[in-house]
Amino acid sequence: MEYNDQMKNRVKRIEGQLRGILKMMEENKDCKEVITQLSAARTAIDRTIGVVVSSNLVECVRHAEESGDRNTEDFVKEAVDLLVKSR
Repeated sequence: MEYNDQMKNRVKRIEGQLRGILKMMEENKDCKEVITQLSAARTAIDRTIGVVVSSNLVECVRHAEESGDRNTEDFVKEAVDLLVKSR
């Protein structure tokens, strides 16, 4: 699978969030602020997982249709399994 710039930029933003959280911890910032930022990072990761899985599903279905394989149910099941595993 090819990861586009949008996906890579999402991960870079998350990386920046995590570095910011670490800095907050090193500066002994308030627990509530740290938890808020950790929660935001977790949400960003969850959304990125969704983007990657959905893009992969679209790619797999497109490839199956091009190759004449009309049984796309397996691809959908695999995508759902990936999402469930990520939780």
